[in-house]
Amino acid sequence: MPFSSYITNTRRTIPGPTSTTNRTWISTLLLHILPSTTTTKPKRKSRKRPAFINFILTNSFTITISLSLLFFFLTLLIFGIPNPLSSSSSSSSSTRTYASSRKPVNRNGNNRTSADAAVVDITTKKLYDKIEFRDEDGGPWKQGWRVGYKGDEWDNEKLKIFVVPHSHNDPGWKLTVDEYYQQQSKHILDTIVHTLSKSGLYAIAIASVVVAYSWFLDVRRKFIWEEMSYLEKWWRDASESQRISLTNLVKNGQLEIVGGGWVMNDEANSHYYAIIEQITEGNLWLNETIGVVPKNSWAIDPFGYSPTMAYLLRRMGFKNMLIQRTHYELKKELALHKNLEYIWRQSWDSEESTDIFVHMMPFYSYDIPHTCGPEPAICCQFDFARMRGFFYELCPWGEHPVETTQENVRERAVKLLDQYKKKSTLYRTNTLLIPLGDDFRYISINEAEAQFRNYQLIFDYINSDPSLNAVAKFGTLEDYFQTLREEADRINYSLPGEIGSGQVVGFPSLSGDFFTYADREKDYWSGYYVSRPFFKAVDRVLEHNLRASEMIMAFLLSHCQRPNCEKMPISYAYKLQAARRNLALFQHHDGVTGTAKNHVVRDYGNRMHISLEDLQIFISKAIEVLLGIRHEKSDQNPSQFEAELVRSKFDAQPMHKAISAREGTSQSVVIFNSLEQTREEVIMVVVNRPDVMVLDSNWTCLPSQITPELQHHKTRIFTGRHRVYWKVSIPPMGLQTYYIANGLAGCKKAKPAKLKLSSNSQLHCPTPYSCSIIEGDVVEIKNKHQTLTFDVKNGLLQKVSPKIGSPIVVGEEIDMYTSPGSGAYIFKPNGDAHSMIEGSGEMVISEGPLMQEVFSYPKTIWENSPVSHSTRIFNANNTIQEFVIEKEYHVELIGQDFDDRELIARYKTSIDNKRIFYSDLNGFQMSRRETYDKIPVQGNYYPMPYLAFMQGSNGQRFSIHTRQSLGVSSLQNGWLEVMLDRRLLKDDGRGLGQGVIDNRPMNVVFHFLLESNISSVSDPISNPLPLNPSLLSHRVGSHLNYPLLTFAAKKAQELSVQPVLKPFSPLSAPLPCDLHIVSFKVPRPSKYTQLLSEEPRFALMVRRYQSDSSFCRKGRSQCVSVADEPANLFNLFKGLVVSKAKATSLNLLHDDTDLLGYTELGDLGQEGNIIINPMEVKAYNHSVNGEISGNRSGSLAREDTSRPLFFACTIVVVGSIV
Repeated sequence: MPFSSYITNTRRTIPGPTSTTNRTWISTLLLHILPSTTTTKPKRKSRKRPAFINFILTNSFTITISLSLLFFFLTLLIFGIPNPLSSSSSSSSSTRTYASSRKPVNRNGNNRTSADAAVVDITTKKLYDKIEFRDEDGGPWKQGWRVGYKGDEWDNEKLKIFVVPHSHNDPGWKLTVDEYYQQQSKHILDTIVHTLSKSGLYAIAIASVVVAYSWFLDVRRKFIWEEMSYLEKWWRDASESQRISLTNLVKNGQLEIVGGGWVMNDEANSHYYAIIEQITEGNLWLNETIGVVPKNSWAIDPFGYSPTMAYLLRRMGFKNMLIQRTHYELKKELALHKNLEYIWRQSWDSEESTDIFVHMMPFYSYDIPHTCGPEPAICCQFDFARMRGFFYELCPWGEHPVETTQENVRERAVKLLDQYKKKSTLYRTNTLLIPLGDDFRYISINEAEAQFRNYQLIFDYINSDPSLNAVAKFGTLEDYFQTLREEADRINYSLPGEIGSGQVVGFPSLSGDFFTYADREKDYWSGYYVSRPFFKAVDRVLEHNLRASEMIMAFLLSHCQRPNCEKMPISYAYKLQAARRNLALFQHHDGVTGTAKNHVVRDYGNRMHISLEDLQIFISKAIEVLLGIRHEKSDQNPSQFEAELVRSKFDAQPMHKAISAREGTSQSVVIFNSLEQTREEVIMVVVNRPDVMVLDSNWTCLPSQITPELQHHKTRIFTGRHRVYWKVSIPPMGLQTYYIANGLAGCKKAKPAKLKLSSNSQLHCPTPYSCSIIEGDVVEIKNKHQTLTFDVKNGLLQKVSPKIGSPIVVGEEIDMYTSPGSGAYIFKPNGDAHSMIEGSGEMVISEGPLMQEVFSYPKTIWENSPVSHSTRIFNANNTIQEFVIEKEYHVELIGQDFDDRELIARYKTSIDNKRIFYSDLNGFQMSRRETYDKIPVQGNYYPMPYLAFMQGSNGQRFSIHTRQSLGVSSLQNGWLEVMLDRRLLKDDGRGLGQGVIDNRPMNVVFHFLLESNISSVSDPISNPLPLNPSLLSHRVGSHLNYPLLTFAAKKAQELSVQPVLKPFSPLSAPLPCDLHIVSFKVPRPSKYTQLLSEEPRFALMVRRYQSDSSFCRKGRSQCVSVADEPANLFNLFKGLVVSKAKATSLNLLHDDTDLLGYTELGDLGQEGNIIINPMEVKAYNHSVNGEISGNRSGSLAREDTSRPLFFACTIVVVGSIV
């Protein structure tokens, strides 16, 4: 999110530099670059020339050529030979290597257990315990202290200063990504290529007499670029010469691509799957187009940082990270002890295999006033784009930058160097990083020249004076980190007793996360955890459908044996690519965060909606192929199936398409299970009429239940349509067909639920249901595992009584904060939240053999309630659902009545958690959270992308699983609250310039899980480490986030026609319950047929959960096995023969296992057996021959099975806590 603001739209060019006729120190330099804008004419000389000058002029051509060659070699001597590109296949081709003083320590052997924990010097929990959060005024550095130095710190080791020019380009914020590209980013990239490729005019002087001029590429100029979403657009528009220039700049080290993801992703709301996708999409494009793979990450603008990101980057081959936005009090504490550079280690890692080096910027912002040193009033004077004549804001401190000249260069250089030296005292080494940029900077050549020209003059002065003990130059991140590591190899900066790391000696090790971010005072950025929750939910839906589509694409291509049969799937390759890129774009830190302008949010939403529709069409056509229905080689004919759950437009709620089910007809329903275990659960479709029955693929009748469809409306709760429930069994990663029929003889119709209505209800009992009146103050629904008790007065959940164990009070409340100080980023309430419910309003209780439900449209102080909600439990043996409480809130925070209100669901339980709870990080791992009195409410809110739970000392645990990112807190003992939506009128002063009032009607679905441990564990109150979910909890979360995908036939068929479609079942057997296939895909399907037989064509990603061993390991989750025994990846799919396997990275671009942090990893040999430890990442390239056989008959209607299919498969294995 940008910090800089512009004060005018009038763009003016900068005046030329002051005349350099009166030279001072620079006249002693043999080589001098003349500014291109200089117009000073040389003084007229006498016509009579000395003989020596005549000789020079006569032989000028020969002399010029000779001197040009001389200075060319001098340039090589001074600046070195340009570095080659990083290899896309191996890091060994890089000219720079990182030395390690010791091997990573293996403290626990090969098999990691849940008791393993990292041993580190610093944890973020200890920092929070120690810091008093007083927000004391530090003077010029308001959030720090008055920084000084003695002066002798650089006597033995010069200060090495790397000034890194950059431009932060948000792919959407105030403008859409396309608007930004056309108006700014395109011109910035043009400017970078032009300015860095520009040859400088060098004056060659002998005895102070200019004797010749020559042109040389000024390789001293450097730049870094991060966002591939913009670079890809620019590359398509660029001329061939521009493309060559950019490639050459990367080759010679002037331009470094840092991060290289499609965007600079958010780290609070984004799911780890989407993070992997967005980085991989950018890295693959970059490697295919320019031939480079990034190894340094640059994340200056995400609003807080997750260790999940550090973990994924390490496993992608990155060595170094740079971060900026962390709590200002944490920065101060780290700076006081020179710990702003550290080794980030995962909390479970006892072997140092996840270590990655991190540089944390120390000050308020990444703009130039807050990056050169601790005094922004001085640093701003060296932002030369703020000189009068440019359109950027002048320095708010009153003193503005001026052009550097021969007359003022000493004063300017000494003043700037003083800031550099002060900043360097906050770090351990004498290698210093100085970012030079801001949002959308370097937009014109004049601006770029102003920065490069002025800084080069200052650098030249600093470098010419040995007494200053400093060397300054432009650099890249790679220049900085390489020099720092070389210095750390020479000089031991370790403190006594410091644990450190074997990766880079001399720095502390740290574990933990950096949420919740505060940039000043009590302004905590916890509001963006919830802003625009509608689109946060759409993000997950697109993610799920993309994952499913990638799997299906891989299945189609892997079994393709007929000539040209790959045409249909490959014709959709560009749409899958578009979907990946639209999902990746939304991971931007102003996208999924909900912190963009209204029209930008609409643009994100439209992109996701278009991709979602494309994916649904693709899946519907692929279903026909996989089931043997579609045989044609073209995809022109429409599919006979359509998605059962559809959206009419980008901001509309998903609606169930009703199945007509006329008398004497049936409609087929095909269900896809994208998970790796057999799914047995109760599902629902909507029908227009209640007299229907359900049959399986063999036309056997199944028990089913019919229930009226309900909606959010005060007086018209019944829609007139009906919901049909039945239990399904879907093979892992496979398809199964069912039929909704009407009038089939000998088959029982769906059983109608019994309804209960409020005593004062205005509703009429719908046909064909029987209705009764709710009696008493409480009402119950139950299945064989638990009984739920509700307060009739308010229509809210009161208590959960498990069949085994003590009842747990779950006092549900629906409350609102009043927050006139909140905005898109900031949550800043006025006091506590207050209940909005005045009575039960309308209640409808549905009781049936498969599902029971309590629906409430509550009475509130407003005429129309902003919330209605349903609570459901299921009766289905051998399913995960029977242990789950499903809670669905329908939210409509729309209209002026709800301005400056923030809606929460609060659960006041009997669990004695001492205000300690656990929330997930990116759906990947858990983090321990503790409510601090020294921090306001907003600072005690944390991101909840996937799961939160609390646990008492008696082992009782209450978990809330979500399918969209929200915010969560535990403000009082036994409480857990989740924010559902927020509507805010005002801008919160962070640059957006608006509030958040574009709320949409939406549904928020939670799955509650109440558990009790079966063995004693350490006290969660005193244990500083995060607890892990149970295995059952892992599976509940997977089922919620990866629901079964249902597709219904568009047309009914006569009951006399009864086709038998075998299920599509591609796995040899279900995977162990603690293994999860993150993705199975063809990374570049459009190039599938162009690849050589030995090249990887498929990628498989597998993750092993780490579960809490104190809870029932297999019981209640219907697990057949867990992955304690070796897993055989060669025999994962039916019909595949794997001949070779080799390690690779998560971004599929590295095969050097040392680069990825592995201690033991290599070829799998001939057996293909591996043991996947919890929280472990492994990656393999597989050479495979064979085909995936999908259905039980072993045939997928192939025309030619005489030739085997040869392909290669990349397998990635990921272990994780969540």
